[in-house]
Amino acid sequence: MTKDSLIRTLRDGFGPALTVSEGATPKRLVLDIDRTAFRAAALKLRAAGGRYMVGVGSDERDRRGAFGMIHLFAFDKDGFTVALRTSAPAETPEFDSIAPEIPAAGWTEREYMDLLGFTFKGNPKPKKLILADDWPAGIHPLRKEVPYNLVPPSAEDVAYELDEAPEGTTTVPIGPFHPSLHEPAHFAVYVDGETIKGCDYRGFMTHRGIEKLCQTQVSYNEVPFVAERICGICGSVHAAAYSQSVEEAAGIKIARRAEFIRTIMLEIERLHSHLLWLGVAGHLIGYDTIFMQSWRVREPIMWLSERLTGNRKTYGMIVIGGVRRDITPALREDILGVLKKVETEVGGLKDAVLKDTSIHRRTKGVGFIPREEAEAWSLLGPVARGRGVDIDVRRDHPYAAYDELSFDVPVMDSGDVWGTLVVRLLEIFESIKIVRQALDKMPSDGPLLTEVADVLPAYRHGLSMVEAPRGESVHYLITGPENRPERWRVRAPTYTNLQGVPRMLLDNQLADFPIIVGSIDPCFSCTDRVLVVDGRARSRRVFARSEIEALGRGRRKP
Repeated sequence: MTKDSLIRTLRDGFGPALTVSEGATPKRLVLDIDRTAFRAAALKLRAAGGRYMVGVGSDERDRRGAFGMIHLFAFDKDGFTVALRTSAPAETPEFDSIAPEIPAAGWTEREYMDLLGFTFKGNPKPKKLILADDWPAGIHPLRKEVPYNLVPPSAEDVAYELDEAPEGTTTVPIGPFHPSLHEPAHFAVYVDGETIKGCDYRGFMTHRGIEKLCQTQVSYNEVPFVAERICGICGSVHAAAYSQSVEEAAGIKIARRAEFIRTIMLEIERLHSHLLWLGVAGHLIGYDTIFMQSWRVREPIMWLSERLTGNRKTYGMIVIGGVRRDITPALREDILGVLKKVETEVGGLKDAVLKDTSIHRRTKGVGFIPREEAEAWSLLGPVARGRGVDIDVRRDHPYAAYDELSFDVPVMDSGDVWGTLVVRLLEIFESIKIVRQALDKMPSDGPLLTEVADVLPAYRHGLSMVEAPRGESVHYLITGPENRPERWRVRAPTYTNLQGVPRMLLDNQLADFPIIVGSIDPCFSCTDRVLVVDGRARSRRVFARSEIEALGRGRRKP
């Protein structure tokens, strides 16, 4: 569906309730609609083929006397996105839920129930998502009057109410700390014998409040440092996504050489991530030879990253306006040499993995979801492509230098863990192909950084999508009046893919729980986006920003 045909359809259905405008680029469409038609318009966009991305809630009471709510949709085959916007009075921030028909919106709605105090009428699971069970009622952290370093008053402990267990099942708690989980999360798994019949997920146990922090305490140029630390794997992804959102909102076009260097860094990061995941997957199914071999092959990628940026991870390479460092002719040859070696070794590893019958038994048919349900849950990245959903932001919504590069998007229709494994293996070779092309096509000269105005215009909107190793990462930015973000919304791919995990677990064996959850390559800290608890003293407190900085620089002990 083209933008013009979509606009005609919506105008026929909603008439004067709908206002249409172009976004910051021709690839963006902004639709403002009356709150009473908000749900109907969202369902119309979904029926027209829009993939639900995420929702963005904002506190705009100081300038508009209202709360804002946006639902974002991507029309991948046609290469454009839609921001459906509405607002609600400050006294009654109520919206009709779209989660019954668009299940991928369930967490977005629950998040803003917690953080902004919204009400979504008809939400099928209106329970706390992010706030602790004993969080005091009436305090919503993303509201502007709530300070980012708030220590909430004590409240009565309230047990989290689990979903009702299916009849005849036993509840097996997994987490918040468990050998198969590398970060804290809790799964209440309902089993009949060894067969999983349901699951209730409870996460956000390491929520860091970065969206709040970065709209109250920092300038635009300080945020990439924070964005890189959203995820220990996808630092370049989040730095690029944030920087692109600022550049779009401010109308900044960066130098082409810088775009190619960003692309190279993103693909090197993908190589590192996929090899890391392959090792973890092998470990989760008890095949540690895969773990050791894939991490051995991965290590030269880490060394290369250090030579390119000075760091094995959290590279500090991508900033607003471009990149910090160049790729010299010597580094170019270094990259090509490492890629050649990695390609040869991964080729042998791929043949061994794909032909191994024990891996087949542990992955084929495990964690199965049909394509239609994968689309309903808006699954992303290898998790979606392993289930027949042919999406990839690099191809469908090109950014950086991807519009000049040719590559295949591996898709499997097995719908299971095996499909995600094969997709990731094949993507390693595609990433190598992309980096080689980028090195060949990159302009021989040009600035690394484009000058950015000291003060950016306020209340501009910017949307950035980057294909992380785990799938699409979304950063939505609204510029502010004090040269810092008014609202910065981050949605990592794990946030979406985790919502589909209970369906992946259904009717599988409990022994397959680790590899099913592991197959989405979960990053719980990405999803949670600093509270210090002293168990012996039975106390807790929040560190101030100055204290965190002092700790990081080693000037004092906690």
